[in-house]
Amino acid sequence: MKSFDKLIVFFIVIMILLTACVDHILLKDRGETSGYYLVEVNRVKHRLDAGEKVSADDYTSITGIYDIEAEDEAAFESKREYVICRAGGRLYRIEYDDRKDNSSKKAFAAVNIAFISVTVIVLAVLLYLRSKMIKPFNRISELPYELSKGNLTDPLKEDKSRYFGKFVWGLDMLREKLESSKQKEYEHAKAEKTMILSLSHDIKTPLSSIKLYSKALARGLYSDPKKLEEVYGSIGEKADEIERYLEEIIKHSSDDFISFEVENRDYYLSQVIDGIGAFYNSKLSLNGTEFTVEDYNDCMINGDPDRLTEVLQNIIENAIKYGDGKSIEISFSDEEDCRLITVKNSGCELPKNELDHIFDSFWRGSNTNGRQGSGLGLYICRRLMNSMRGDIFADINDGYMSVTAVCRKS
Repeated sequence: MKSFDKLIVFFIVIMILLTACVDHILLKDRGETSGYYLVEVNRVKHRLDAGEKVSADDYTSITGIYDIEAEDEAAFESKREYVICRAGGRLYRIEYDDRKDNSSKKAFAAVNIAFISVTVIVLAVLLYLRSKMIKPFNRISELPYELSKGNLTDPLKEDKSRYFGKFVWGLDMLREKLESSKQKEYEHAKAEKTMILSLSHDIKTPLSSIKLYSKALARGLYSDPKKLEEVYGSIGEKADEIERYLEEIIKHSSDDFISFEVENRDYYLSQVIDGIGAFYNSKLSLNGTEFTVEDYNDCMINGDPDRLTEVLQNIIENAIKYGDGKSIEISFSDEEDCRLITVKNSGCELPKNELDHIFDSFWRGSNTNGRQGSGLGLYICRRLMNSMRGDIFADINDGYMSVTAVCRKS
């Protein structure tokens, strides 16, 4: 905001200086003669020599032609510039006025009006931009910083001009998404802590019984065979009870830890492919990777276009990260009521026997070679495709990795 205010002040100062410089040049020229009167005086002399009747009205610089020998008193009343010349055997006083005053005044006024008009118009535009764009944007520029600090509760107020309507709407959606994720994280942590406390309390009871039985057996307190059989049976029951609790803990820990929101609807496949093609054509051209999108017949797909875009982006990013950077190709095929989208990249180093695990969570292949990653990309792709009633699978042939997303047609 301050930088823009400085720009406005700088513009005003520059316009004032330019106007002052031009005015100085114009004022300096005022009062100087152009010398054109000498040409017209010479013309008047030639006409008088020829005996013609000459009038000052026929010339722009000549203001009066007087016969001195005729003792014309008007010839000496004027205070204009003049020259004396002999023509036709008589002396003439030829007065002239070719100073630049009039033209300079007009130019001076025109230049000042022009500079003032330009200054007012540009200043009005700058002030409008300041009020309607810079100031509203300055208010929302702090939002990313506030979001990073966890301040997610205050909704964004959209400016009436709505220049940043979509941008503000997107930021507010991001705020709501982060707030929702934060709340789900709290709820998940609370449920997990409650479950652990409950199960740990439940485990203590059978565990205490087993400890008591083991101490009694160690001291030889049970000599009756029937009592010993009862004790052994109780220990087995308590061990089975603990095993059930452990199974519940394992089941809880293996539950899906990522929630996916999918809104299935009908859309054209080109809505997704056009965006993917435009983005990666630009990105991969910088890397020197040959990126091609095979020609295809557009069709209606049932699913979530944003989620399909996310799936294809994850697949292509994996192809960039784990391929050799030579080529990436997107091809299409049809099978029954489904459209198959295959992303194929060269330079695959993943062993074929590891293909069964690439869609598992937190699994990373032997071809990662220290590259950063979480092992969740393809797991997320599978979850999303399943949520859209589709599927995903992979194959390796002749050093090429192919990952195919199966999309259901409308």
